[in-house]
Amino acid sequence: MSKIIKSEKEIIRRKYNLIRYSNSTSIHERIRTNVKIALHILLKKYQGSGKYIGIYWPLKGEVDIRFLKDLQNQKIALPLSSKKNGMKYHEWSKNNLEPDSNGIPAPLREQSIHPSKISILLVPGIAMDKEGYRLGYGGGYFDRLRQKEMWSSIPSFVVISDNCISNIPLPRDKWDLPFNGWISEKGLHQIEALK
Repeated sequence: MSKIIKSEKEIIRRKYNLIRYSNSTSIHERIRTNVKIALHILLKKYQGSGKYIGIYWPLKGEVDIRFLKDLQNQKIALPLSSKKNGMKYHEWSKNNLEPDSNGIPAPLREQSIHPSKISILLVPGIAMDKEGYRLGYGGGYFDRLRQKEMWSSIPSFVVISDNCISNIPLPRDKWDLPFNGWISEKGLHQIEALK
C-alpha cells in the first residue's frame, strides 16, 4: 500500500467514523428492517435457499444484524479472523462464542464453511463509494478473503448508513475489490455493473 493512499484512507476513516457514531438508533432500526427485506430479494435472486448467510459481529457504530440468527430455516455463519491465517467463516449454531485473535466473538470450535455453501456475505463498512469500493478498518481481512476465486464469486453487500456513502471515489489499492452493493436506511442498492 502506498503511503499516500494509506494516509488518505486514515483521514477518511476518521471522518466517516464520526458520522457513523452520530447515527441515531432509528437509522439503525430502518437499516435492520431493510436488511430483512433485501435478504428476501437476494436469496431469491441468487438461489440461496438452504445455504449460509455470512454476517458479522457488530463493533462500535456498526449496524447489529445478529437478529438474522433467529430467522426460521436460515443458517448463519460468522467470520473468524486470525492475524496469521486471515479470515474464515464458521457456522453460528450455538451461543458458545469466544474471542478470535482480534478480540471479536467468533464460533472458534465450529468447522469452517466451504465458500460453495455460502449464498451471500453481509459486511460492515466505515465508508463506501458508489462504485462499490468499501473502506474498513485497514486490517485487509475481507480484501484478502475476496481475492480468492471461490469467495469473490459470492454476492457481497455492505450494511451501512446512507450518510457514509461517498459521492466521490474512495482511495483504493490494486487489491481492493468492489462489492455488489449496499443496504442502508434507504433500502437495497445493487451496483449495475456487478449485478
